[in-house]
Amino acid sequence: MGCNKICCNTVLKDSSQHYVTALALADPVEKKWWLFEATPDITAQLALFQSKTNGEFPYLPEGIFLTHAHIGHYSGLMYLGREAMNTKNVSVYVLPKMKSFLESNGPWSQLISLGNITPKLLSVNQALKLNHAISVEAFTVPHRDEFSETAGFKIHTTAKKYLFIPDIDKWAKWSRSIIDEVKRVDIAFLDATFYSGDELPDRDIRTVPHPLVTETLELFKNAKELSQKIHFIHLNHTNSLLWDKQKADLFQKSGYHIALQATKL
Repeated sequence: MGCNKICCNTVLKDSSQHYVTALALADPVEKKWWLFEATPDITAQLALFQSKTNGEFPYLPEGIFLTHAHIGHYSGLMYLGREAMNTKNVSVYVLPKMKSFLESNGPWSQLISLGNITPKLLSVNQALKLNHAISVEAFTVPHRDEFSETAGFKIHTTAKKYLFIPDIDKWAKWSRSIIDEVKRVDIAFLDATFYSGDELPDRDIRTVPHPLVTETLELFKNAKELSQKIHFIHLNHTNSLLWDKQKADLFQKSGYHIALQATKL
């Protein structure tokens, strides 16, 4: 908001192509689906999911998995409330601190008291079986945890295994090896908020730490066979991979992927 540079003006020309990061997990057999992240764009994203799936799934997901209490990841819950859709008992899967945050702070606590949402407690490193074909395991990652812990998710289906980490401070701060974690899955959705460290010239980028794309590339330079698994997500408007088509094309030719909106994987 308030930026008149090419990075934002280019994106704003077609903002419908750049909704805030979210993931839909769909079971085509049982016709059930789950949403990862309740973003400020949730209204458009639910409509987009309906359109892309030809209305074959319920409008609302079976449940919503939240990573943490930063506005891009949970504030879409407000559209489930009395002033908007006024939903009934939508399951919201969260880790303990995030659950406490929702229960103790308005307007989120009102969603609970009115029965718009029902918080469901997740246990760290324990798989939650959603049905016979799908399970989800939450784990924690280091990130600016002002109000809640930050979760990442492993998703196991009968066909593929997925890794979803939209936010983390730095890979080196995590107790696990991101290289090893990518090896264990078929598709890895990884934080690519900033391409380089000079994207916020008027701010101290250290106050919003993320692994730079350049840092991730350096980390995987001796494991290039894993590049095809990696889909970069959560790109800030300043990230040139989002608006510099020539650069993005060259980048993807190197083997890595930039996640595209409404793409089935």
